[in-house]
Amino acid sequence: MNILNTIGMKRIILAAFLVVFTLSLPAQKLFFPSKAGTQLTYQSFDKKGKPSGKVKYTIKEVKSNGDDMDITYQIEMLDDKEAQKFMDEVTIQKRGDKMFFDMSNFLDKSAFPQEEGNPPSFEVTGNNMELPLVPVPGMTLPDASVSISMKLGFINLKMSANVTNRKVESLEEISVKGGTFKAFKITSDVNSTVLGVKVNSRGADWYAYNLGMVKNVSYNKKGEIESSMELIEILE
Repeated sequence: MNILNTIGMKRIILAAFLVVFTLSLPAQKLFFPSKAGTQLTYQSFDKKGKPSGKVKYTIKEVKSNGDDMDITYQIEMLDDKEAQKFMDEVTIQKRGDKMFFDMSNFLDKSAFPQEEGNPPSFEVTGNNMELPLVPVPGMTLPDASVSISMKLGFINLKMSANVTNRKVESLEEISVKGGTFKAFKITSDVNSTVLGVKVNSRGADWYAYNLGMVKNVSYNKKGEIESSMELIEILE
């Protein structure tokens, strides 16, 4: 069999897989909860595996328009003593056979100075992170980027992140404190700048249907774990 025939056969197999998998995929299968009131709690860890804080996602509102859907959720960030650091609202969109995640959630906005009783005002630019509802191992995904700026008097504070080389690595079973799930492992390169400090890392995320991310690990250039986060509780 020559190279062209081999490539053609691989494309046919991939197309057949997509058709069969799509037909077997229930319409409600999303990479995020779609029931108002659902709360997901995540525990974050530092490079030594020590708990460093928590993040809570609470579904506030779900709007449907035909097959499209907007899911608005509240993010509450807590420090290692469970004191609130920051609170925000973000909307995830389902459009056709893809989901779009707000990249502003990719950066820790609590790093900006906070004034009690005066919520900070941000300017956000960039594009949303795209995730197909039918990921296939080996599939490459579009890059994503975000830039967040905040004015503090005469000073302009800024954060940015570029996520590149995104790839669906595998579908595997993963166990975290919140349960055991079948999840798609997606890897990427992350280049970020936070208040003038540049950080380059390699990331791995595991996404499960009807939950979204169940685990995240960030590695340095030596392949060592710098930080991680995992789902620890689901309340419906």
